[in-house]
Amino acid sequence: MKEALTKYAKLALQTGVNLQKGQGLIVQAPIEAADFVRLVVKEAYLAGAKNVHVEWNDDDLTYLKMKNAPMEVLETFPEWRKDAMLSMVKDGYAILNIYGENPDLLKDIDSKRMAAVTKASSTALKEYRDYIMNDRARWSIVGYPTAAWAEKVYPDLSEEEATEKLWQEIFRISRVDKEDPVQAWEEHNALLRNAREYLNDKNYAKLHFTAEGTDLTIELPEGHIWHGGATKATDGVTFNPNMPTEEVFSMPHKYGVNGKVTSTKPLSFQGQLIENFTLTFEKGKVVDFTCEKGEHALKELLDADKDGASRLGEVALVPHESPVSQSGLIFFNTLFDENASCHIALGKAYPTNIEGGSDMTEAEMDQHGVNDSIVHEDFMIGSQEMNIDGITQDGQTEAIFRNGTWAIAF
Repeated sequence: MKEALTKYAKLALQTGVNLQKGQGLIVQAPIEAADFVRLVVKEAYLAGAKNVHVEWNDDDLTYLKMKNAPMEVLETFPEWRKDAMLSMVKDGYAILNIYGENPDLLKDIDSKRMAAVTKASSTALKEYRDYIMNDRARWSIVGYPTAAWAEKVYPDLSEEEATEKLWQEIFRISRVDKEDPVQAWEEHNALLRNAREYLNDKNYAKLHFTAEGTDLTIELPEGHIWHGGATKATDGVTFNPNMPTEEVFSMPHKYGVNGKVTSTKPLSFQGQLIENFTLTFEKGKVVDFTCEKGEHALKELLDADKDGASRLGEVALVPHESPVSQSGLIFFNTLFDENASCHIALGKAYPTNIEGGSDMTEAEMDQHGVNDSIVHEDFMIGSQEMNIDGITQDGQTEAIFRNGTWAIAF
């Protein structure tokens, strides 16, 4: 296990954030991951990091605050913390998020309290998030099997057995089980690069998704760009934002989404699960929805801001045979579940998904169909029944996905 954890730490630093000598690093992690974090910090300094700043989170403390703190506290984000985070990314720090959220942590917390925290943090950290979403800071997210998360995925196993099983899946899906994980990721990134280059060359005007409960047309804005796998930061250094990642993704036109879409996996939002829901879009905006579980949380998500949270900011294609899908598991964790399935995201678009997006004003983004919001929440819509057609600029229809997988060669 120690050997595997060391490979995992090195992979996160080398292929994930691609830490450079003399660079600072922010590590965000659950307190349960302390031993692994110490290993990451050690490897970061061995790689030449000038400083490693660790931001701990503790589920028990989070719950106590969300349950008991007065609303005026939840509605306020500390100025000192905003300034600290922003100053570090301005100084060139990379960001590594070691992620192992308890999907049920806040299930009995009033959704209005959760919405207050989301609005406060998203508003205060807007400039910080802009560094991330415009690739001005290199960042990566990797999974860590906290006990609560592992027991949610494997409810019939003991805590120890569940955690061990989840570690095995994380290592397999993240390619840590390979003799040379870094090389394995280079090969994987090459495949994703081929897929995105094919889609960029095609320059489809629209995508049409059909499956049981789904008949959705997504217009793509002029100048849209497909990304996937490794990407290049504004400093010219390549990094992998998500590990795992199996997607190629772009942005929908914020006013060009029409039809109905049905979720295929649960969405974990603000510590609450939203399950078996449908959204109906007209001219890009959600005009109706149904939901079997988590209706209040879904409504809070859609109402998170004036308009942007009810429009789409991302469309992503993932073949059904991805390593995450092959596990047959529901991870109740967006980092993993989104890589099992085609998905879309409510909220903010990545400005890097359109030509010149990082330099556009808010008015220019709106004119080009780029959605803006204080949230960005992926949810899964793909399955082995999913078909996707690309509609060319001259109105021709071409198969992109059939029965949940690529129908094209690249």
